[in-house]
Amino acid sequence: MNEKELTLWINNLTKANRIVLFYKNKRWKHLRREVLSDQRGECQMCKDKGMFEPATMVHHIKYVRKHPELALTKSNLMSLCSNCHYLIHHTIEQKKQLNEEKW
Repeated sequence: MNEKELTLWINNLTKANRIVLFYKNKRWKHLRREVLSDQRGECQMCKDKGMFEPATMVHHIKYVRKHPELALTKSNLMSLCSNCHYLIHHTIEQKKQLNEEKW
């Protein structure tokens, strides 16, 4: 499957809400193992903070749904622990609270 076919396939999976099939794909599983190995099984975010935590996930820096052409690009991937991966996908945007009284 070339890049154009891959992009089309991922777009179709996204539209059908079946992106999970991409993550079951043999090419993804192979690349995932490769990235974890290359990054020594270390969470890259924890490592940046001077800590060590084993990586259990491989994260797409530019998300698959928005950038399907980068889905299998190694430079778009980073190994993360489950906590850091959760933080990336579930950050709560802090909004400035207005405390103006209008009485």
